[in-house]
Amino acid sequence: MSFNISLSGLNAAQKDLDVTSNNISNANTYGFKESRAEFADVYASSIFSNPRTKVGDGAVTSTVAQQFNQGAMQFTNNTFDLAVNGNGFFAMSSDVNSNDMVYTRAGNFKLNKDNYVVDNQGNYLKVFPVNPDGTSASAALSTAKSLQVPDAVGTPLASSKVDIDLNLPAGDDTHDVTAFDPSDSNTYNNATSVTVYDSLGQSHTMTTYYVKPTGSTNTWNAFAFVDGQPVNINGSTGPSYTDATSGTTVNGYVMNFDSTGQPGTPPTVPATITTDPLGAVLSNGADATQTLTINYKDQTQYADAFTVNSISQDGLTVGRLTGVEVGADGLVQASYSNGTTEPLGRVALVRFANEQGLSQVGNTDWKASTASGDPLAGEAGTGTFGNIRSGALESSNVDLTQELVDLISAQRNFQANSRAIDVANTLQQNILQIR
Repeated sequence: MSFNISLSGLNAAQKDLDVTSNNISNANTYGFKESRAEFADVYASSIFSNPRTKVGDGAVTSTVAQQFNQGAMQFTNNTFDLAVNGNGFFAMSSDVNSNDMVYTRAGNFKLNKDNYVVDNQGNYLKVFPVNPDGTSASAALSTAKSLQVPDAVGTPLASSKVDIDLNLPAGDDTHDVTAFDPSDSNTYNNATSVTVYDSLGQSHTMTTYYVKPTGSTNTWNAFAFVDGQPVNINGSTGPSYTDATSGTTVNGYVMNFDSTGQPGTPPTVPATITTDPLGAVLSNGADATQTLTINYKDQTQYADAFTVNSISQDGLTVGRLTGVEVGADGLVQASYSNGTTEPLGRVALVRFANEQGLSQVGNTDWKASTASGDPLAGEAGTGTFGNIRSGALESSNVDLTQELVDLISAQRNFQANSRAIDVANTLQQNILQIR
């Protein structure tokens, strides 16, 4: 009997050594969770035995329990290095469209040849779909998709509105508006320019010329040009201009001011005006029906120099991908050179009622089991889920000092059980030698 008891102790000590050695070997494995060998005594008796004199039958390994305490953060310069600061696992799938999930705390992700975010084993990182404004569309694991970084260009946006805020000098010289010539600066007072974009993202220069007509004190005329070609103002009864080269005749517009330098009540032309379609100007196949609405937000006529306080437009040129960012809430956004951002998804996190019930599958991955319960999906920073740190990795939670102490303890335990077997062997040998 003593042989079996000591043998069970040897097996337990060997298991303890194995677990400790595995912890030590993975001290530098990202997302690794240390294990702890837990033992129980073996006790077997029958109704005819005396429990008061029963010794026991040794030890047995009860379980090898994973310890899911937080590992230290290691910061990097890689956007796709992700760490969960708190509760939660990343959801991964072996196929881009698969719902067969594995779960991990190791966030050392990278792009594959198709621009999908994957781990070192080629598993795909799952994200929840989001709306165009970045708000969540769904937080259900069944709707999660594989995260792909787009290699397409940022979509251009045709300009539709130009905002201008300026002051026209009250004491400026007057000019014969019928002699206006954009190529002769002596025929107009001032000009403003802004870059606008067509539906294909091609840039064009819109220039507005301001003329204070002869005999006027509080009235100005303005003419709009795009790429040097005159553009008619829709519905305007202002002065006309005929282009000497093309023979095109367009109408400008009139800006009236009162004695306080503010727009007249009402002005001859409203503060917001719209051009005719720009089809005659656009020759690259862009939308020929595009118009420009010019909004004078705060035009004045004060006794001051010509001043453009602000000028802006709402169009965008073609954008190139410049970077990807991952927020603390898991929102992944692509940034483009034209100043736009596009939300790609929100990193899916998963938790379990019993983390120690998860089944290890290697490569710091786990799978759900009946002991762990079903995966509960959610977003970072909500409920009990932790936040996501981009540019960081969670190190192994192995404490090398403690593991080395455990190694010594397991070794002593092994030696003691070996000695017990040796003693039992000596006793039996002595009995066999009795004559």
